[in-house]
Amino acid sequence: MNNNTQPVKPIEILLVEDNPGDARLAKEALKDSKVLNELYHVDDGVKAMQFLRKQGKYAGVPRPDLVLLDLNLPKKDGREVLAEIKADDDLKRIPVVILTISLNEEDILKTYNLHANCYITKPVDLEQFIKVVKSIEEFWFTIVKLPPKKIQ
Repeated sequence: MNNNTQPVKPIEILLVEDNPGDARLAKEALKDSKVLNELYHVDDGVKAMQFLRKQGKYAGVPRPDLVLLDLNLPKKDGREVLAEIKADDDLKRIPVVILTISLNEEDILKTYNLHANCYITKPVDLEQFIKVVKSIEEFWFTIVKLPPKKIQ
């Protein structure tokens, strides 16, 4: 409970990741977190945009506070998803963290040009991967002030 005696709402995170192992690791890292969170997972770019636009089976989902986005996705890659998010007046304020294996400087430059909020290369090592996910969460949910979900 906070000072207003209202229940604390979980932080809503959308993970867009097609690698089941990486998705499982992210879920595990966030499950043991200090911050109350609700993690949603989709495994391709088309589903990501349906989720964000609350289309079809995603009609009742909450608006995420943060998107963790892989670049190399089936159906619609992460660069396309990022471009759509940042071009959409309703979605563009949602922070998007690129979490990918790519060290390609062109990918880094392109995603920042598309207004990614940060670019993180996934470590191959299990412990480092969990540490990275926990660091993302700590930074975005305890240090940064996020924009309100609804703008008047």
